[in-house]
Amino acid sequence: MARNPDETRFQLQRDRMLRAAAYCFNQKGYSGTSLKDVADRLGLTDAALYYYVRNKEELVYLCYIRAADAGRDAMQRAIDEGQSGLEQVQLYIRNHIESIVGENGPLAIMSEIPSLKSAHRDEVLELSRTHSARFEAILERGIADGSIASCDVRMTGNAIMGSINWIPKWFHGDQKVAQKILDEFPIILSCGLMPGH
Repeated sequence: MARNPDETRFQLQRDRMLRAAAYCFNQKGYSGTSLKDVADRLGLTDAALYYYVRNKEELVYLCYIRAADAGRDAMQRAIDEGQSGLEQVQLYIRNHIESIVGENGPLAIMSEIPSLKSAHRDEVLELSRTHSARFEAILERGIADGSIASCDVRMTGNAIMGSINWIPKWFHGDQKVAQKILDEFPIILSCGLMPGH
């Protein structure tokens, strides 16, 4: 079934807005960012943003949902394509980083979940917990198949996820740097997992 052109245009413009908002929130935080900052980055009026969101809280929430969706998709592709647990970890790291530094980035750093209203906060926290549990399951799979050395999967997951999730704070769009991150981070973040290291 063909998509309605107006619906497609709305989705494209909203995604553009969420990328701009993610950039602003990552640089200046929730309290330091106004809807005007996001509108200015897009070359729109403040009023134009209200076509897409009701307020700043909803904008942060939508940015966090977008980031969670990107992480989930990156992980699912890794699970579908990787053979061993280690391969799935490496693919996940690369896929997730690509969603941050590639053409669909940036993604918002989920550092201000407490600023969300309770229903949004609960939803985002649940998505985050589910994502962490799925990653820990990949690590356990790797330990079971011998491709990953025995480790504390909770702490290992936190270390790897924390490294990935902080990239938007210091990456500012240089494509040569993006390529280096894509080439190096999967190796750097997974080499300590290999048996014998």
